[in-house]
Amino acid sequence: MKMEKFSAYTGEQLELIAAAEAAIRAIPPLWPLSSSVAVNPFLGQSDQNLAQVAARLGRVAGLAVTMPRGWFRAQIEAGDITDADLTGALAAALEAGKPDGLPALKSALARDRQKEAALPTVAELAAEVSGIDWPGLMAERIGAWASDYFDRGQALWQTNHGTTAFQSWRAFASRDLTPEIIGLAGFASHVAGGPENPRIALTLACNNLGVQIESAETYFHQLLLGLGGWSQFARYRLWQAELAGDMDATTSDLLTIRLVWEEALFAQYAPRIADRWVESRTAHAAPVVSSPDQIADAILQEAAERAAQRRLAETLATSAEANSEGEENRPALQAAFCIDVRSEVFRRALEATDSGIRTLGFAGFFAVFTKHRCFASDVEELRLPVLLNPSVTSSSGDHDSERDDLAARHTARARRAWGRFKLAAVSSFAFVEATGPIYIGKLVRDALGLNPMPMPNDPKPRFDPDLDLATRIESAETILRAMSLTRGFARVILLAGHGANVVNNPYASGLHCGACGGYSGEVNARLLAGLLNDADVRDGLASKGIRIPADTLFVGALHDTTTDRITLYADDHPCPDHTADLTRARGWLATAGAVTRTERALRLPRAERQGDIDMRSRDWAEVRPEWALAGCKAFIAAPRSRTTGKSLEGRAFLHDYDWMQDKGFGVLELIMTAPVVVASWISLQYYGSTVAPQLFGSGNKLLHNVTGGIGVVEGNGGLLRAGLPWQSVHDGLTNAHEPLRLSVCIEAPREAMGDILKRHAGVRALFDNRWLHLFALDETGRMAWRYAGDLDWTPEAEVVDKPRLKAVE
Repeated sequence: MKMEKFSAYTGEQLELIAAAEAAIRAIPPLWPLSSSVAVNPFLGQSDQNLAQVAARLGRVAGLAVTMPRGWFRAQIEAGDITDADLTGALAAALEAGKPDGLPALKSALARDRQKEAALPTVAELAAEVSGIDWPGLMAERIGAWASDYFDRGQALWQTNHGTTAFQSWRAFASRDLTPEIIGLAGFASHVAGGPENPRIALTLACNNLGVQIESAETYFHQLLLGLGGWSQFARYRLWQAELAGDMDATTSDLLTIRLVWEEALFAQYAPRIADRWVESRTAHAAPVVSSPDQIADAILQEAAERAAQRRLAETLATSAEANSEGEENRPALQAAFCIDVRSEVFRRALEATDSGIRTLGFAGFFAVFTKHRCFASDVEELRLPVLLNPSVTSSSGDHDSERDDLAARHTARARRAWGRFKLAAVSSFAFVEATGPIYIGKLVRDALGLNPMPMPNDPKPRFDPDLDLATRIESAETILRAMSLTRGFARVILLAGHGANVVNNPYASGLHCGACGGYSGEVNARLLAGLLNDADVRDGLASKGIRIPADTLFVGALHDTTTDRITLYADDHPCPDHTADLTRARGWLATAGAVTRTERALRLPRAERQGDIDMRSRDWAEVRPEWALAGCKAFIAAPRSRTTGKSLEGRAFLHDYDWMQDKGFGVLELIMTAPVVVASWISLQYYGSTVAPQLFGSGNKLLHNVTGGIGVVEGNGGLLRAGLPWQSVHDGLTNAHEPLRLSVCIEAPREAMGDILKRHAGVRALFDNRWLHLFALDETGRMAWRYAGDLDWTPEAEVVDKPRLKAVE
């Protein structure tokens, strides 16, 4: 969109527009189902701490942002949270209104907190006096329009023809008589006669509602939150536009739409609600101040996290068994996995199968920032973290397969058209009646788990266009140094991306790799394997001090996290000399997969043995095919030797990092500003979906209907739901996810981490306001220092500072 000129607006109008922009930034984006990734629901509030956000969300949504007091009491009674944890959390709290000592905190804990009450909107006040569910009707009518406007190809008929959101809604609402039939007189004419410019409509509605700048920002935030996933998907469009250096006004348009509804309702019900609306506006204008209950809850949350950190510290402090072959011997196999918590269980199982096996952890996109086109597809998939832009493009298949690719694309288009016909409103029932019997056999085989689940098996991917040699060498060096993989190469090195092969699951992409933009990670792994197998690249790396033996073979692989089976793409780079090595590797991987499935079966409902795990991926009635990242609570960046042989229960992100090889700490900076931030998004999405599922969760999977290919609604309409479904964080009896903010443990000099935080204010805010906890590990892997905020550190244990060696020059 073109940059709007603001010279025609008054100062008051500009202030209201600025307040709208601030409220928009408080809304987290929602990625579509095809490439869904975890998003921090508190994204717009990272400059505030938990108690302050509790006050804000209490005002605008009536929500608490911690678990009920009974949850904390149960942990204290079980001995999981100790007095030392409570005392430490109390001492770390900076709020002026915190409890005065441990007895006062325990006294607050003994009482259940009062239920939060959001300030009423005009729609809610109108509903009280009229008995008409105006908030529900708005959600239904806005949802009916938005599901068409935002549709991404699911509907056969679409009425959106390139108009802006506000233009499209005006055309819809000015012909929609439903509000008038229900009782809102003249609504269609009110919309049709209002300003066409959404900025003018916004400021006019505020004027008619008496909303001034002091009350605007939290009121606007409340209205946007009330639109559920629709405002979040609009925020996603703004996110994508800004990544491309552009702008998008869709979220602002949605806010204006909501304000026009408020304006119309106030015009009708003002005589009966005016006084209460003045009270609500006045309350919105007051500073957002945390209550004593909210401060106490934030301290209790910190205490629960300190208890988990204490247990983690005990695990890291234990000695692992020494490797019998020694680090100096050539590994029998090296396998690099994504840092995803699901990989931790498999890595531990794989290393246990043979003492010569070494595993590494690295972000699953393997530093290949690619926009990829699969074989027979017209879609360009951004297989990289959503925080970043692609730097290369790639496609599946070599130049000789282009004709087959085009032919397959024609077939794929025909299949998509047939699929759309099956789903269309005018043909779906007739389709089922006419062709249903043909599908009986398939349904029975699916129900019995007899149909095999195919893994992604596109032709070998390639950079398209090809990268020049200098770029290939530079990329390979950067990636290997970031992986701390510069020596001791095995004959076979697996690069394993991950994905989840499941059926009948709208959230399938959310089980894939978040670092790959919600896609499976085999493309990035195979591209990197090709890069590192390139003889010319290896010659260039040797001149930079990285000598890969001639007999080392890199093999791309895919870890199916639902079945814990590994697919090797060995045919990408045929090498008869490695046949025996690959056969032996497949045996190790199969053994590790069986062990991993057995361990995971202990957590999953109705999975009493490892064989039950495999069946879940093919069961179209299974609402919990796997736990994904439920339970995540730690991020560790250190040499693997610090965690080898220690069970982290599939709850820790493990990133290999050797600061002694990190000249200038560029790799450390990358870890703290990319993988750590992505992990925080994951952790906080699980946190929000657990503590406040009504706002930050997507509800019950059994009631979900996919809408527009974007997301889900519960039932047959209404607001789009964002976040994780309840079945992803709860096993039916109790929480499957323990809502704890992530503890980040990094083995690196504190000074280096402090310098990085100084340069990255957004990352520093996450730690300063304790959305993440930061610890410095010492040279033995102990959690020795805690980041206390404001670039200050406090000793976590008895620490004797030893002179640190300089990083490699």
